[in-house]
Order: sequence, then C-alpha cells, then structure tokens
Amino acid sequence: MLDKGFWTGFACGALCVAVGSTIGITVRFLQHESRGYVMSDPAHEARLESLEDLIDEYYLGETDDEKLADGIYKGLISGLDDRYSCYYTAEEYKAEAEDSQGTYEGIGIIMQALSDGTILVVECVEGGPGQLSGLKDNDIIIKMDDRDVTEMETDEVVEYIRTGSSGSVTLTILRGTGEDAEQVEVTVPVANVELPSVYTDILEEKTGYLQITEFKSVTYHQFCDALDKLIEDGIERLVIDVRDNPGGYVDVVCNILRRILPEGLIVYTEDKHGERIEEYGDGETPLSIPLAVLVNTGSASASEIFAGAVKDYSIGTIVGTTTYGKGVVQSIRAYPDGSAVKLTTSHYFTPKGTDIHEIGIEPDIFIENNEDSDEYSDAQLQKALEVLDNKVMEE
Repeated sequence: MLDKGFWTGFACGALCVAVGSTIGITVRFLQHESRGYVMSDPAHEARLESLEDLIDEYYLGETDDEKLADGIYKGLISGLDDRYSCYYTAEEYKAEAEDSQGTYEGIGIIMQALSDGTILVVECVEGGPGQLSGLKDNDIIIKMDDRDVTEMETDEVVEYIRTGSSGSVTLTILRGTGEDAEQVEVTVPVANVELPSVYTDILEEKTGYLQITEFKSVTYHQFCDALDKLIEDGIERLVIDVRDNPGGYVDVVCNILRRILPEGLIVYTEDKHGERIEEYGDGETPLSIPLAVLVNTGSASASEIFAGAVKDYSIGTIVGTTTYGKGVVQSIRAYPDGSAVKLTTSHYFTPKGTDIHEIGIEPDIFIENNEDSDEYSDAQLQKALEVLDNKVMEE
C-alpha cells in the first residue's frame, strides 16, 4: 500500500550521486555525511574498493558504471530485509508509476508475440483507441506503418507504439483463419489509455456485483461511476468483491470508503516516531442497502483497509477467508534522475484500533472457495447472496 504524497518534493540526497569511474562510485557513496550506517565503517569502504579493484583488474566482461551504482543502492535497501521496500532505477520507477496510475500511453490492446514473430491482439481494452478504431480480439498484426513486426523485438513494438509514431499508428492485420483470412489496415490514434480496475454486473434479486481489482489512481472515479450506475439500475443490495486485490493507494481506498461509510474515522497510521495521521469521512452518502464484502488470502493492504472499515462500522458482512495481513504503508521518494526508493514508513490501524499486520482480517462468515469457480459455483459469492437474502428478510 502506498502513501503517494508523503515525500513529495524531496531533494536529491545520499543515494543520488554522480557516477564516474568504477572506483569513484564507492568513494562518493561512502563519503556522504554519516548517520551511523554501516557504510561509514572503514572496513566496509575498504571491502567495496577492493571489490571494484578486482572487477577492474580481472573481470572478463564489460562493466557499466551506472548499473554498478544501482547495484549498490539496491543492495543497501535489500539489507533492510523488508519485502516491501526497494530501490527503483529510473526505468523501473517509470514502469511502476505508470502501473500504479492505471493509465499508459498506447493504443489500448493486450498483445502477445507469436512464434513466427507476428503479434496477436489478445484483448482490446473496452472503450480504448484500438477497439474504437475497429481492432478486434484475435487480430494478428504483421506490420506497423511500414515496419515488418517480425523484424522487431517485442519491446521495440511497444516502444514504437508509444514514441515512434506521430500521434497514430497504421496497423496491417490478418483477420480470420484459413481461406477466410483477410488483410486489413487499421489506423489507431496513440492516446492515454485508462485500464479498468472496477467491473460490475447485476445478479438475481436486484443484487449489484462490484469487483475492485486494485486501488489505482483511476479507481475512485471508476468506482463512483459504477456504483451510481448500479443504483440507477435499481439494485436493492450490493456485493463488493476485493478478493485477490493486492492493494494500492491509501487515499484512493479512503475516498471510496467516504462514499459508503457513516461519519467518522476511516483509518489511521503511526510512524516510527509515534506520529499519527488520521483519515475521516463526513458521512454524507452512507450506503443504505444491505452489503456483503468478499475477501480471501489475496486481499491485501488497501483491500484490508476497506474490509476493516466495513467490519468495524458493521455496515456489511465480510464473507470468505482470512485476508493477507499487510498492515504497513510504503512511501516513495523520487530523485531528480528518475530513480526512486520505496520504504515501509508506518503501520495502519482500522477505525477500532486493530493492527492486522501479519494477522489479517477474519471474515464474519468463513467459507473457502473451489478453484476455477464461476458465478454459479462460486461458494463465497453464493454465501454472500444468502447473507443478503437473510438481511432483506429481517428487514
């Protein structure tokens, strides 16, 4: 779970250093003003310099000073032995940030390289540029503008779509199979594509089903649009599914909870200095219909904030299995060179003060699910529907 605004504007410091010759990497890294870290020990400085001397003298392959420096920074953070903290190179952080936002620059298709070098359109994002321009699932891309895709690496194809075309790309595709196959040209604009993280359906007995796959930057407005549409369609009860949702941004899940909770505390965090930050909701739009929330061991972090608040306020029934148990928050510092570090910086607590880290949230109704379940064989969903039936009968 990320607190995306915690270190905004942080100036470049110890980990962001100029890189020159191989020896200089260690010297500049270790000569930063010591704060008691092990790197200030002369023995460690000597060891790193010795390793660099050995590389310079005996290593057979080519060396890349920037990669060596990144290795030092990655090693430092990995020494924390915290699976949630890490150092990102500029390229890694760009990809991570793009994924967390839930948007990317492209044409809105999921692609797969085939053995003959052509590209299969696995899926067109609903409402994306590709679908709107006429691309279809299972189309096979053979050319991009005047370039033969069989002569390109997969990452080249992706990069060309994003940066190599002038606002649009003309795809030559094969559509259909055998004698029915035809060659078609489709021009697709390159645009900012928003990936869906909220999916809905209307089940029996006017029951709305709303699945949240992750709490990305785009998820809040997708949730609001989806909930408003379900209510407009006349649902009288609601299932919210956060199974296998790994989490996301704290502010996003808090905003979603503000849409459905009564007035009061949503979640609070405490850092190593005991500083407490609280998130409150105004209770202007509390959910007024019966609610069940589906969880499992894959429900983590922000999903647990969601389930924990629903449970503490007793506005819905938690159905499924015990959640993952990630009750810590990570914050990111981005450096001027595009690299970044993500560190675990605080614990979070549910409205009633429960610390669920490495414990998880116990559901109100524990029920395991079968593998490869669909709507009708999904034991957890069926139990949630049963719970909602009983609530309607009680009312």
